Amino acid sequence: MSPISSTVHISSHPVVVSKLTILRDKNSSSKVFRDVMTDLSVLLGYEATQDLELVKNETLESPLESFDASALKERIAIIPVLRSGLGLVEGMLKLLPEAHVLHLGLFREKISLQPVEYYNKLPTTPNVDSCIVLDPVIATGNTAVAAIHILKEWGISGDKIKFIGVIASRQGVENLTNAHPEVRLYLGAMDERLDDHGYIRPGIGDSGDRM
Repeated sequence: MSPISSTVHISSHPVVVSKLTILRDKNSSSKVFRDVMTDLSVLLGYEATQDLELVKNETLESPLESFDASALKERIAIIPVLRSGLGLVEGMLKLLPEAHVLHLGLFREKISLQPVEYYNKLPTTPNVDSCIVLDPVIATGNTAVAAIHILKEWGISGDKIKFIGVIASRQGVENLTNAHPEVRLYLGAMDERLDDHGYIRPGIGDSGDRM
């Protein structure tokens, strides 16, 4: 599978690969599906946050002596795309408990496969420095493209936006990287085929329904 862009990171971690097998399995229960989705959000979130900047903000005491304490420099927002993006929030909050959680509601119209915005509660002006968008499945990529466009219109530059997806189609990734080439994308897997109904094959099915 040839790479698409240097901004696209597809995990090769054995634990990610093994957990994706569980998600793909149609016999996995809703509880198992939700639990594995949370696990994957932690694993992919770890990869997506490895370049966050730190600042030394105070001196604290360990049981033995003083030390310089470090904290994350930026104010970060987690942006789940409703509804299926909610399944990735719990894991991300384990990594970033102080992050803001801001919701975007977009659904894919069944005939045109184009995104329709139905919910947007972003503050009038940005109250964060960077955003991590969460959506388990990037099929056509149209919803991801629209979500990032909304954040840019809100005032967040593309180089301050990351996108975490559990699985994507090659077509969807190409669509996203062509529209927003500076946005970094972190994936569990990329499948080659997208069917006529906009579903990734073999994929994981409709993640919202399965959760």
